Amino acid sequence: MSDAAPVLVVEDLVKHFPLKGGLFSRASFVHALDGVSLELRPGETLAVVGESGCGKSTLARCIVRLEEPTSGSIRLQGTAITRLKGRALRPHRRAMQIVFQDPYASLNPRWSIASLLGDPMRLHGIGDRSSRRRLAAELLDKVGLGQEYLERYPHELSGGQRQRVAIARALAVGPDVIVCDEPVSALDVSIQAQVINLLKRLQKELGLAYVFISHDLSLVKHIADRIAVMYLGQIVEQAPTAAMRRRLLHPYSQALFSAAPTADLDAAQTKQRIVLEGDVPSPVDPPAGCRFAGRCPYRVDLCSREAPPLRRIDDRLARCHFAGEPGFPPPPGAAVGTATSDSQGRRR
Repeated sequence: MSDAAPVLVVEDLVKHFPLKGGLFSRASFVHALDGVSLELRPGETLAVVGESGCGKSTLARCIVRLEEPTSGSIRLQGTAITRLKGRALRPHRRAMQIVFQDPYASLNPRWSIASLLGDPMRLHGIGDRSSRRRLAAELLDKVGLGQEYLERYPHELSGGQRQRVAIARALAVGPDVIVCDEPVSALDVSIQAQVINLLKRLQKELGLAYVFISHDLSLVKHIADRIAVMYLGQIVEQAPTAAMRRRLLHPYSQALFSAAPTADLDAAQTKQRIVLEGDVPSPVDPPAGCRFAGRCPYRVDLCSREAPPLRRIDDRLARCHFAGEPGFPPPPGAAVGTATSDSQGRRR
């Protein structure tokens, strides 16, 4: 991972989707993102994980400006792009591309592979028609396909081949950052490994930085330099992958990673699973205090009353009033008693 200045900086990003109501009903919003901040350095992979509906894909679409943020700031290579539009945004779109979850849905079925790869180059004024075709053939070689695929159409390819084309299309304009929105979740397990190895090789060769959205915790522990855990539109913990392997500071992170499958049969038999009780709160009316308090086995009065800030603790960030305290949270399998609190509602 590079020590250079961040290539991407997201600060206090908010995205609220309005809900349509009746004539006399009060306006309401889905709080998809509420104050998300992150940094990405050249050559780094930052994985964003969490349950379905936590805001991962909305974050991905806001970063690449496919969704307009409600508020907050996005800086790409030192330039604020949050409110740029049209021609002003175009050169920055070239620096940051996205690979979607479903390659068949993201590739125009009416276009040949040559057209799919050449059109982004044409839009950004790269080369002439013959040079674009030559570059398209080189891109196919780079992602493990031959130039014989140039005249084929998406429906003629397998899922893995289509995702390789999608990756080649993202590379076509020479980006520095690629946002991968669950790029292998629609593929077979054996094909997933091939695509992940391809992404890692391209990162090493081209110095790419990835924001890697995923729900596969076993996968991100192998590909990511850092991991950010999201819950109900907020980052609740962010740390280097190695640090998360050693210790998890947030109760939700602990429960989430306890559910990850392992290939080690002996470890799988002894692994303690943390089963959370209760439902995820509604993003239309999130709790006033800690958003995880209603499902947290360690909650006290303070948790329901005050929202914890995202605090730095050594080499990581955690959004919990008690993160960093000795013995908190207890290891999986430890007895969970009823938490007590002092006169100020704090845990003791």
